[in-house]
Amino acid sequence: MGLPNCPKCQSEYTYADGDLLICPECAHEWKEGEITEEQVIIKDAHGNVLADGDSVTVIKDLKIKGSSSVVKVGTKVKSIRLLPDAADGHDIDCKIEGMGPMKLKSEYVKKA
Repeated sequence: MGLPNCPKCQSEYTYADGDLLICPECAHEWKEGEITEEQVIIKDAHGNVLADGDSVTVIKDLKIKGSSSVVKVGTKVKSIRLLPDAADGHDIDCKIEGMGPMKLKSEYVKKA
């Protein structure tokens, strides 16, 4: 069995330097077995694992807090950014065309 993929960018080209594992693609360093925030797995409503840069589709009309606007079901959101340490459950940071930046809950989206 080879070395694990980088927990930050999933590169398969990691190498060992002493007791550290190093990723040559994103320069992330970690100790094997160390739990990092990047290892928190965020899944969509159907159980598919999400990653930074994925595109998702909204599966339910979502009211925007403090506004009368609604993100309609079927809205496609490109280039999401995951927020693994989100305390309020809004674990996706994104920009929705025509509405601007906002945070979504992964339970209301499906991977596109």
